[in-house]
Amino acid sequence: MPIALVTGASRGVGRGIAIALAEVGFTVFATGRTIDAAELPSAITRIRCDHCKDDDTARAFEAVKDSGLDLLVNCAWGGYERMVEDGQFTWSVPFWQQPIHRWHSMMDAGVRAAFVASQHAARIMVPKRNGFIVSISFWPAQKYIGNVIYGVAKAATDKLTQDMAHELRAHGISVVSLYPGLVRTEAVIAAAKQGWIDLSNSESPEFIGRVIAALANDPKLLERSGKPLVAAQVALELGTTDVDGRRPVPLTLDKV
Repeated sequence: MPIALVTGASRGVGRGIAIALAEVGFTVFATGRTIDAAELPSAITRIRCDHCKDDDTARAFEAVKDSGLDLLVNCAWGGYERMVEDGQFTWSVPFWQQPIHRWHSMMDAGVRAAFVASQHAARIMVPKRNGFIVSISFWPAQKYIGNVIYGVAKAATDKLTQDMAHELRAHGISVVSLYPGLVRTEAVIAAAKQGWIDLSNSESPEFIGRVIAALANDPKLLERSGKPLVAAQVALELGTTDVDGRRPVPLTLDKV
């Protein structure tokens, strides 16, 4: 069975990806700071890991090294934590009013974590000349959406993907950024119950994992390497459905 490691899998998108990959036959290792408390199938191996700590990341990859590694999904991300402080929603205030911890939670817990994890993954994949690295990104890489640091982090993720793909192509390893749509995470469902969000075109947390599994089996995957991909568009191309059988409508830059 192919081996996958999913970072940031304690909840939300990362947890959904880990579950979906396990359901289609991957042997899954899942990391996270609170992974021990995560609701995950027993078949998934949990590795408690703070990806802001390089020693933690190294230990996580040491645990999978002997099994081999076919797929890395970089989903670790701290950018949605502490969005409300002292009763104020600070996530969307102008950049000069942003608390500096948000740079750390997006750039270090997000972009840097993906870089270090990808380094470890490449060291396993390059000798066997096969592998797939996915980083979860989003439209702020291409368009201002509410927060300057958010845009910088996602643009950096896409550039990281592009340049890693350039260096890894000769080794048969594919690298993509993958954009989800509106995902029914715990926080999104809570907001929908308050009437703040329309879930009619939303995606389950497992949907993007299903898309990743389809990409991993795509004979033309290397042609996609280095590109940002919209998960719902890839699903249409490869015939992938969500857990309820639906096919979400892909978002485009002008409709985000």
